[in-house]
Amino acid sequence: MNEALTLGRVMPAEWESHQAVVMSWPNENTDWADMLPEVTACYRDIILNIADYERVILITPEGCYPLPPHPNISVIHLPYNDTWTRDYGPITVRTDDGKLRYLDFAFNGWGLKFAADRDNLVASRLCELLGLRRENHLGFVLEGGSVESDGNGTILTTSTCLESPNRNGDLSREQIESYLADSLGARHIYWLECRPLQGDDTDAHIDTIARLAPNGTIIYVGCEDPDNVNFQNLIDIERQLKAFRRPDGLPFNLVKLPSPKDIDGNPATYANFLVTPTAVFVPTYGQPENDSKAIEAVKSVYGDREVKGIDCTALIKQHGSLHCATMQLPIN
Repeated sequence: MNEALTLGRVMPAEWESHQAVVMSWPNENTDWADMLPEVTACYRDIILNIADYERVILITPEGCYPLPPHPNISVIHLPYNDTWTRDYGPITVRTDDGKLRYLDFAFNGWGLKFAADRDNLVASRLCELLGLRRENHLGFVLEGGSVESDGNGTILTTSTCLESPNRNGDLSREQIESYLADSLGARHIYWLECRPLQGDDTDAHIDTIARLAPNGTIIYVGCEDPDNVNFQNLIDIERQLKAFRRPDGLPFNLVKLPSPKDIDGNPATYANFLVTPTAVFVPTYGQPENDSKAIEAVKSVYGDREVKGIDCTALIKQHGSLHCATMQLPIN
C-alpha cells in the first residue's frame, strides 16, 4: 500500500474552510460552442460572485484571458475537453499529519460517454503548477460529483454511478467501499439505490439528488407533482433517506428542495449548489416560486452564511449546473 494511505485521513466537508474554487472557461473547443454568448455570461456571473468571497482559479486555453484583471481571479492555461471541473478536478483529503493531499482519480467521461483525454490530465497538471501534494489514484474511476462527505468519515453516494460497469465494473461493492475507506477515509458509506433524473448522463451523481450538510442534515430534491417524470424515482429516494440512520443511530435531519420544471426538455436541480466558508451559491432557473423556495430551504440550513441565487439556466442545456462547474480547493 502507498505509504500515504497508511495515515489516517478524511475528506473534508464542502462547508469547511477552503481557499479557492477551480473552474474552466467555456470556449469554442468545448460542447458549449453553439451557445457561447449565453454560457459565458453565466460563467462570468458565477466567477465574479465567487470572487467576492474567495479566490477563483480559472483554467483557460493558452492565451485566453476572458475577464478583466481581478485580485481574486488567477488564470492558468491548460488543455481540457470540457468545463465540468467538479468531476475531473483533484479531490482533497486531510491526513492525520495535518497535511492536505490532492487525489488524482481517473476520469473517463462519465463511463466512456464522452472524450476525456485532456480532462483526465488536468488534476495532475494543476497540482504541478500550484505545487500541491498530488496522490496518484488513476487506477480507480471517481468523479467529484459522485460522492458527498460530512468531514467525519461519512460518504453519501449512488449505486448507479459508482457501480457502473464502465467505471469500476470489475470491482464488487465491498471492494469499492474498501477503496473509498483507504483513499477518502470513508468509515460509513450510504448507498442510494436510484435511477438518474431523466436526461442525466452522469448515472445519478449524488450532487444532483441529495447533499450532506452540517449537524447530520441531508438537503435533497423532493417532488409533489405526480405528473413529473421523476416523481416515483424521487419518492423512492425520499423513502430511503428517511430510513437511513446516522452513525449515532439517529435519523438524518431532512430538508426538502422543490423540483424545478425542465428547461427545453433538460432536467434541472436545486441540489447542485456550491458551499463556501462564507457563502452558498444556489442555482436558479427563472422560476420565481421554485427558485425562492430552494433558496429559503438552503438558508434554513446555512443561516451562518450568505445564500445567493445565480441563474444557471444556460448550464442545464448541457446537463449540468453550478456545482458541476466548480471544485473547491483547500490549500495548506
